[in-house]
Amino acid sequence: MSTKPLAFRMRPSDINQIIGQKHLVEKGKTIHRMITANRLASMILFGPPGTGKTSMAQALAKSLHLPYKTLNAVTDKKKDMEIAVEEGKMHGQMVLILDEVHRLDKAKQDFLLPHLESNILTMIGCTTSNPYHSINPAIRSRCHLFELYRLEQEDIVEAIHRALEDDENGLGDMHIELTDEALTHFASAANGDLRAALNGLELAAFSTPEDKTGVVYIDLSTAEECMQKKSFSHDKDGDAHYDVLSAFQKSIRGSDVNASLHYLARLIEAGDLDSIGRRLVVIAYEDIGLASPQAGPRTLAAVEAAERIGFPEARIPLAAVVTELALSPKSNSSYLALDAALADIRKGKSGDVPIHLKDSHYKGAANLGRGVEYQYPHSFDHAWVDQQYLPDAIKERTYYKPKTTGKFEQALKQVYDKINKQKS
Repeated sequence: MSTKPLAFRMRPSDINQIIGQKHLVEKGKTIHRMITANRLASMILFGPPGTGKTSMAQALAKSLHLPYKTLNAVTDKKKDMEIAVEEGKMHGQMVLILDEVHRLDKAKQDFLLPHLESNILTMIGCTTSNPYHSINPAIRSRCHLFELYRLEQEDIVEAIHRALEDDENGLGDMHIELTDEALTHFASAANGDLRAALNGLELAAFSTPEDKTGVVYIDLSTAEECMQKKSFSHDKDGDAHYDVLSAFQKSIRGSDVNASLHYLARLIEAGDLDSIGRRLVVIAYEDIGLASPQAGPRTLAAVEAAERIGFPEARIPLAAVVTELALSPKSNSSYLALDAALADIRKGKSGDVPIHLKDSHYKGAANLGRGVEYQYPHSFDHAWVDQQYLPDAIKERTYYKPKTTGKFEQALKQVYDKINKQKS
């Protein structure tokens, strides 16, 4: 048997063997159309680890019987790419499968571009990063972009069955009995990462002694032991981390406390207390705002407590504040009002400060008319006086549009409405 890992040996040799990714390889879908038309174009495949990016790239080249070379944008040198170009000239076309394509430096990129233009090289770049964030536009504009999704549990079950039945590349030459519970655990604990599932299965198969009848019996406890470090995959520096942060805030904003706690758990498992704290303070003011003004100070107190005690106990104040924020009334009225004011200023909609509001705390100010007609609100019983505050050019402009989702802002709205009524 080959010493290469099971996940490597089980890579597909044509697109019909690709696990999952039906949105790309099913009949009628884009990549299937390329194969049918015998017109493979440069592309970037991006998605989480273990979704089969490199495997798909190789399967595409094999399906069209095209020569291919697999390189790594970080570890392989420009000289290796020059060799690929020369082989492409010799064959008429070469598929260059480039792992970690987002790490392509300028020298390698400048070398590749003309050969992509002439189609001597058809590049299939593979990356876990979002190409819109990480890949130079010059490369990106010359490629189709295809996103690969994390595999579903049933996809991984299918792949495990294939591996158990394959005599040539898989484990079919071993007498393995896999319980249903163990199969389910391999498929679920991999969290969509097929490589992790197959690595766990291989470890279980070769570390479990045969019984008296020559059978390798893999039960749930064995599967749990071999997959214990694969139950959660989260790179706190990767694009997926920002997707989780985004889902975290949107779940709190949408008042779904269960989803909010789920995404908090994922962020805690990733160990990123800094990002959790920053995002919670933002949420308290952006999404809760005037609907519950004390949410901000309470959130800051919870974040400071979490930072002081650290994990694992930090989860306790975090859970409390996330539950509160998710179930709090919501208002974004104050920051939307400020954004509207900023938009006016950036469009040039401004004007001079009214003369009665200008600084009058210097000798001769009265001679210039500064502050002469200013009416001091505290001199009036209601602490409000009808005078112009905005510049003439925008004196009728309104920015603040109060909401009534919380008692505090309801009270503010009553004051605001009363003042506007008196003005009119």
